[in-house]
Amino acid sequence: MAQDARDIAEPGFPGARAAYDLAACLRFYSRLPVPRLPGEGDPHGVPDFRTAPRMLPLAGLVLALPSGLVLLGAWALGLGPFLAATLAVAAGVLVTGALHEDGLADVADGFGGGATRECRLEIMRDSRIGAYGGVALMLSLALRIGALATLLDRIEAVAAVALVLAAALSRTAALYPLVALDPARPGGAGAAVGRPSRRTFGIAVVLGLGLAGLSLPFGLPVAALALMVGGCALAAWGVAGLARRSIGGQTGDVVGACQQLAEIAALLGLLVATPA
Repeated sequence: MAQDARDIAEPGFPGARAAYDLAACLRFYSRLPVPRLPGEGDPHGVPDFRTAPRMLPLAGLVLALPSGLVLLGAWALGLGPFLAATLAVAAGVLVTGALHEDGLADVADGFGGGATRECRLEIMRDSRIGAYGGVALMLSLALRIGALATLLDRIEAVAAVALVLAAALSRTAALYPLVALDPARPGGAGAAVGRPSRRTFGIAVVLGLGLAGLSLPFGLPVAALALMVGGCALAAWGVAGLARRSIGGQTGDVVGACQQLAEIAALLGLLVATPA
């Protein structure tokens, strides 16, 4: 049997393995045109989720940089906190192709409208958005825009740092259902790409916490960072528990929903720690 190109490709430069995983995450989680790196295997192949997500916190940071720059630019142009926050969230949706938002809508429709495990999974497979999904999307956008606008009022330009950090931490938290739960559809696409090992998840957590520590010089207090991390962890634990009870495992939609809720929890946690 022929080996996968990812297994036989030789590193082309120091730190190549980490760079390959980062590039794979950027391609999978966004619509950014990431070029093939020297010595890399097939850039169009599905990433190996057993190892690639170790770089997901850094990928989340990169994916959120356009949103952070839009937030700063709109704020500097005097558009006001609400418009600046709205444009920043819109930029993030464009970068990711609404990947996580789609997962949130499917989970809301399935968990809210299905009476049995099989019915919930069938609803989640349907590409159409129902009432539960529509409401979940509106609430997610409203909460993120509202939180960012309030942060701009309270901490001004530092809100861009918070936005980028929340993106990195929430994507790290979204790995937890993959690690903690078996696939709800053993023959589905989620099962085919593999699950992050506990070592991979541990590396991602350490990297995410490291990024949080690096944000200290930008003005985010330790208490705020602790609440952001705690909010993400609580959201991940809650989504995993709900998925276990509702469908007996995880899917890609569950991961997307977890990211959205973890990001909201991180931003709200920061607001609690930075009163007006």
